Amino acid sequence: MRVKETAAKYQAKNKNLTYQDYLNLPPDDFRHQLIEGELIMTPAPTVIHQIVKSNIEKFLRKFVEEKELGLVLDAPCDVYFDEQNVLQPDIFFISRKCSHIITEDLIKGAPDLIIEVLSPNSAYYDLIEKKALYERYKVQEYWLADPKLKWIEIYILKDQKFHLHQRAEKNQTIRSHLLKEFSLPLEQVFTKL
Repeated sequence: MRVKETAAKYQAKNKNLTYQDYLNLPPDDFRHQLIEGELIMTPAPTVIHQIVKSNIEKFLRKFVEEKELGLVLDAPCDVYFDEQNVLQPDIFFISRKCSHIITEDLIKGAPDLIIEVLSPNSAYYDLIEKKALYERYKVQEYWLADPKLKWIEIYILKDQKFHLHQRAEKNQTIRSHLLKEFSLPLEQVFTKL
């Protein structure tokens, strides 16, 4: 059976898929995620998405490594929340105290910080579905970056709910609540756009 036909079979089944179903997917050109048992397939990210992602990751990784705080990873890397929720966040940070969630094959549990870069194919999931999942599984800090409108929002978990900590635009600076000394001028994030 051809790859697209097999993927289409899973897409048709669509609900109540498990991590094992997810693992049985054939390789193809799509990024797969499992949200509430539903297989979500999106094409490769746009160039603008990748530029913004790369810029954020570069500064975050440098900060985390210099301070020896933990590990910064990016997609594609599976983050397993439960049997029906396996996501591939654009960028995420795992503190040293949470390093037990790192396995050889995947991340099994909630990273401390997750960053999603919006794109036309993923914006709904990033803004609604993934945000709700990250809140439910107690991700401590969640960033949303919009390459088109050039803004970043940071949400922090307080009383089991995400609350907007900061919104920065264009030439402003964003400051992490979790990583106290980490700040990022948006002009360095949205450079070359």
